[in-house]
Amino acid sequence: MKPIIFTLVGSDKPGLISDLAKTVYGMGGNWLGSNFSHMAGHFAGFVQIDLPVEKHQALIELFSQHPDLKMHLLPGLTEPPLAQQSVQIDIMGNDKTGIVQEITQILSQFNLNIVKFDSCLESAPNWGGELFKAKAIITVATDFDLDSLREKLESVANDLMVDIEIQ
Repeated sequence: MKPIIFTLVGSDKPGLISDLAKTVYGMGGNWLGSNFSHMAGHFAGFVQIDLPVEKHQALIELFSQHPDLKMHLLPGLTEPPLAQQSVQIDIMGNDKTGIVQEITQILSQFNLNIVKFDSCLESAPNWGGELFKAKAIITVATDFDLDSLREKLESVANDLMVDIEIQ
């Protein structure tokens, strides 16, 4: 068994994920994790599976012919774990153009790896505008100064609330 990752985007219809899972199972694979969303009128997501190496090419060929989805498959990488810890960052504040760029640039300046990043806009009826919310999972060295990171992230905007928690 070796990990393989695939991304997908396309038209949604009932039973789509079930069909993908059935195909993976039928080839002797194990569905390890996935994340799906509707974005800009399309169905999009990514999946990690374990699959016997000798079946990788067959899955790639089968999925490349899918009638409703465009898919991209890559072999997974196995790297030894580093002496790091996971940290969750929750951010909330008034939306502004470029906020994701500013936040991710700060993470990059600290040389931090983003493991997961989810963001959305929600209506803020009390303020009459859009409320930006994001959750990032990052990895940091065990001796990393989280207070410096919090201060830098909060400097993006006066109203930005940043909560950092070690996982």
